[in-house]
Order: sequence, then C-alpha cells, then structure tokens
Amino acid sequence: MAMLNQVSGKRIFTKQEILEKNLDIEDLPVLDSILLNKKDYSEGLIKSIVFTAIAIFIFFVPLSINGEMDITFGHIYNGIIDITGNIGLWLITLLICGTGIASVYGKYIAKEGKVYDYFSGDSPLHPLIYLAGGAFALLYTLTATTSFKGPEIIVGSSTGGTIISIGVQVFWIILVSSFCMPFLLNYGIIDFVGSLMEPLMRPIFKLPGRAAVNAIASFVSSSSVGVLITNKLFRRGVYTEKEAVLVATGFSAVSIGFAYMVIKTADLQDYFIQVYFISLLMTLIISAIIARIPPFNKKRDVYANGRQQTKEDLIDARSSEAGFVKTGVDRAVKKAFLAPSLIEEIKASLMESLEVIPKVVTTLCCVGTIALIIAENTPVFQWLGSLFVPLFNILKVPNAVEIAPSFPVGIAEMFLPVLLIADKVAALDIGARFLVTAVSISQILFFSETIVVMLSAKLPLKLWELVVVFIERTIIGIIIGSVFMHIIFM
Repeated sequence: MAMLNQVSGKRIFTKQEILEKNLDIEDLPVLDSILLNKKDYSEGLIKSIVFTAIAIFIFFVPLSINGEMDITFGHIYNGIIDITGNIGLWLITLLICGTGIASVYGKYIAKEGKVYDYFSGDSPLHPLIYLAGGAFALLYTLTATTSFKGPEIIVGSSTGGTIISIGVQVFWIILVSSFCMPFLLNYGIIDFVGSLMEPLMRPIFKLPGRAAVNAIASFVSSSSVGVLITNKLFRRGVYTEKEAVLVATGFSAVSIGFAYMVIKTADLQDYFIQVYFISLLMTLIISAIIARIPPFNKKRDVYANGRQQTKEDLIDARSSEAGFVKTGVDRAVKKAFLAPSLIEEIKASLMESLEVIPKVVTTLCCVGTIALIIAENTPVFQWLGSLFVPLFNILKVPNAVEIAPSFPVGIAEMFLPVLLIADKVAALDIGARFLVTAVSISQILFFSETIVVMLSAKLPLKLWELVVVFIERTIIGIIIGSVFMHIIFM
C-alpha cells in the first residue's frame, strides 16, 4: 500500500504498485515519489552506471580505427556500409522501389490490411514521391553497379550520387540506432543531465533540461539520431509538441566529423576550433530566438497523449531541495531500476525503426535528388541569393555577390553552400568563407536529410513551417555570423 512522505506529504509508490497500476514514470512527480530500499537502489545504481557507460561509449567516445577517427556508433554503421557494399546498396534500392509500388496499392487500391494502414494517412501526392524516389534510386544503382548509364542529371555525383549515398547512410543510422538507443534512453542519463541542465535550458531555450542530451547526441553522431531521439521522447510523453519541435529543429545539428569536412572544404581547417565552436554558439543563440518568434512560439504545450502541460509540470521538472546532482542521481537510479527488459526494448525500438525507414529513405531519394537538380542546373538559388545582397552590404560582408547563392541553397543540402564556393576559395575573403560555413552549419533544416526525417517521423510539424524557420535561421545566422566575422577575421 502507498505511503506518505512525512516531509512533502506526497504519496510514495513501491515498484510493485507502479507495475500493478501502470504509473507513468516519465511523470517526474511520480518518479520523484518512488521509494526504493537499499537493495533496489543499489541494483538501480549499478544498472544506471553500467548501461549509461555503454551509451556514452557508443555515442560520445571518439575512436581511431585504421586511421579513421569517429565515435563508436559511426564506426559501426560505416563498417556495415563497407561490408555490405553493392549488395547493401541493392537491398536498400529494392526497399525503396518496393515502397513506391506498395504505396500505390495501399493508398489507392487496398481498403484494409497492414499496407492500407501504413499508407492511408499519406497525402495523394505521396505515392508519386515514393515512385519517383524508387526510380531515382534504381537508375543510380544500375549506373553504379552495371554497364547501364542513367541520365547524368539524375545519377551524377552532384545530384543523385550524393543523395543515394546519404540515403544509404540514413538507412543504417536508423537501423543501428534502434539497437543502441535503449541504452541512452532507458537507464537514467537523460534524467540526470536534465536535472543538471534544467536551470539553463528552460529560461534560455524554453526547453526541459533533458533536451541537452539530444543536442550532444546530434553534435557527436548525426542529425538523424537527434531527430529520432526527439521523436521517441515525444511519443513517450517527455516533450510537449512545442518542446519536441524546438528540440528537433534547433538542436539536430550536423556531427563534428561532418562539420570538419564542411570547414575543410572552405579552406578554414587551420581555424577549425574557432569556426566550429562559433558555429555551435550561433546555433544555440538562433535556437533561443526561434523559440520566441512565430511560427514555433505558437505551438501547443500539449503532450502526445493530449494532456496539457501545466505550471506544476514545469515546477516538478526542477530539482528538489536535495540539489541538482542528488535529484539527477535519484531519478537516474529509479529509471534504471524500473527499466523494462533490454531485449524487449530493443525489439520495440527495432520495430519502430522499421516503420520509419521505408518512408524516410524513399522520400529522401526523391526530394533530395530534385532539390540538388534544381540547385545544380537552374538559376533559382542564384535569384534567391540576390535577395540577401542588400543585407550583406549593410553588414559590410565581403564578396557579397559571389557568396549570396550559398545561403538559400542550404535548404537542399547543408554541404551545398560550401560546395558552391569550393572552386574559388582562394579568391574569396576569409571572412566571407567563414560566414558561409558558419551559417550552413547552424541552418540545420535541409531536404536531403533532417526535413525528410522530421516529416516522416510524424513530428507535429508542417512543411511550410520548416521553410519559414529555415529562412528565419538563415537571416538571423547571417546577422550574428557577421558580428563574429568582423570580430575575428576582419
């Protein structure tokens, strides 16, 4: 039977009561009110330490293997890509083509069943997107592995070649992360970090402290991992709609490894530390501003189950009188002790990933390829870039005309802005190269990965909102980046 805490007057639940009553341990008042005896506390502490150590090793510890420096997670999925080679490419291509064909049946022909359930919620346009993605993937794979030669505009290294390669990576990132994320999500590290970061995250970013884990995971692993973690925590009731949207669009930045590749392409590798950490700071400042302006400040403070967030929820997220560290440790221990079976959680995570993968990768192949074809073969982004020239002139940005097209093109693929200036870096002022690089890293939203993953994961987002926020992040990034440019490079 539940007891009362003599100090707080709150009910204290035992593990048996939690299991019997199916209490929500993501609800922090419930979690804080749980009482563990010494034996259970020790068991939870050991589980939290061991499984958190595994999560840190997988997602946050860089290793050098055969001269390649990456985190363990990166070595795993890149190793699988290398091992599977063309066979893996063909399997993913067949999955993409199959998704296109199945979408037509599920959307227009079937009246019930699993295929109908999977595709019935899509718009009438989605089957065309899936079919186009399948066609693009098949043309590229045939060209890459046989004597067949597809249209260069589709299969070239600057269009379909780039996107299909990203699609293969995203496929394995999602699949491998389904095995690894239970270690990160279930054993208390999020609750521990959340307790420590709540005093900082809530007033600055309008977010719970637990969002800091998403940010770290994105910076050291990949944007897709950050989005997937956010989606899982939203579905579990950790984030409200507004919080999930702000975390996914504000903290799912590219990894350190990819950022280095971008910085090197702009010939700024000698300034890597300065450029990367300024870009990181810019990302955080922009995200704090975006949280306070439309359209995202209008998002609902409602959890996935429909419950409205209350002032009590915000108060309960704060550390108790015991202090930040003690509260964080207690929450981590309780979550670890009450965690479901690891095998069952991995199975559930794998099933969730298998539901997401077909639509994510197929949509990516279509939308990403079309976006790069437009960027590479039309003057659209140059026209759009010309709109930024007056702003550059006001901010006294050098080489304004030359670098202007790099800023709108980032919505297609975050690597494109620096690729557009790669052949003329020697002629461009270092300040101009810095601005292109820093803004491209802090834009976050691009069709070749993050936008597609966010929409496919069914986060409470609309496409027009993502486009508007991309423009906002770009303009704010240019202004803030120009200040740093003048301080450091001018």
